[in-house]
Amino acid sequence: MPRPPRNRFLGLALAGGGPFGAIYEVGALAALQESVEGLDLNALDCYVGVSAGSFIAAALANGIGIDEIRASFIDGRPGADAVRPDLFMRPALGEYARRARSLPLLLARSAWRHATRPTGGALEWLAALGQAIPTGVFDNRAIGEHFQGIFSRPGRTDDFRELRRRLYVVATDLDSGESVSFGRPGRDHVPISKAVQASSALPGLFPPVEIDGRSFVDGALKKTLHASEALDDGMRLVICVNPIVPFDARTAARKGGPPHRRLVEGGLPVVLSQTFRAIIHSRLTVGLSKYRSQYRGADVLLFQPAADDSEIFFTGLFGYASRRRLCELAYQRTRSDLLARAAELEPTLARHGLKLRRRALEEASVPRFSAWGLPEAAGNLRASLDELEAWIRTERAATSG
Repeated sequence: MPRPPRNRFLGLALAGGGPFGAIYEVGALAALQESVEGLDLNALDCYVGVSAGSFIAAALANGIGIDEIRASFIDGRPGADAVRPDLFMRPALGEYARRARSLPLLLARSAWRHATRPTGGALEWLAALGQAIPTGVFDNRAIGEHFQGIFSRPGRTDDFRELRRRLYVVATDLDSGESVSFGRPGRDHVPISKAVQASSALPGLFPPVEIDGRSFVDGALKKTLHASEALDDGMRLVICVNPIVPFDARTAARKGGPPHRRLVEGGLPVVLSQTFRAIIHSRLTVGLSKYRSQYRGADVLLFQPAADDSEIFFTGLFGYASRRRLCELAYQRTRSDLLARAAELEPTLARHGLKLRRRALEEASVPRFSAWGLPEAAGNLRASLDELEAWIRTERAATSG
């Protein structure tokens, strides 16, 4: 293996995508760490997280290993760090109540406006009542509080300024539409957990998060990856993971995959999913082209699902029940991608003191995540049987003696 350069300046940029995105990123990152010799995901120089990717980035910057993230976020093992599905689905009762309290006054104002200006029409009258509609269905305060607990444990920190590695969590200022990078000077006093809560506040699902008198929402509204945050800091190699790509049904069928009906027949959820993916990915493509021209001395490696991967697409953006299967798919697909791109990736990785474990990638991979818990359970059973056997031997020896 080539000797690593003295200052490699390695960065990681993680995009969003709801629970789906975070789960995909865990599987993809597990494959990368396992398959790239010299890559330590907890010892990079800069981490950038957007939306769902912000928690993964913050956890890695805090020294939490990818297997530990998997255990808490996907495996759902009992414990204080476990990220349970209900954490994302608690009704925003406070927001409902606050908006409901404004309804009588809004009704009175709308009625008066309609009475004094009847030419405005019923639609204008109804539009005025829009202020009473809650800004989010689910309460994201529990998300911020949960991550605050995770990052406040011994050996970790909820303070950007106390991290050994640079971490930037990107959110969008709702009133200006501008991207804000928490972790930068002037924004590094904000708790990491609060920044994660703001960065993942997808409009419509979660209410905006107020920080220093400003309202913040999902960081992906402006750009998809924000890898420029790491490149601006002088990173020479930035590894990017983007879970969200639009589905190409025609290519999937042409390659021998199962034929799918037209996506419109899947109803509103499928149409919205495809629309969201297309918007996100088109911006990503534009951003990558700019990176290549603006940061000529740096390398940017992107890992994402194939456009014709029907299994990935039809998992659903906000699906959580099939998280183990999705993580396994992300792991296996990333391994396949690394092997397919080996000739392209090896020179790039070598420039930064990294090496692709091609031989390991060429070997058949057994499922790593789809049967989580079974190897551990088998090990515990074996240990219990060994203890039982030892106890029986002891009892027999005592009796015979």
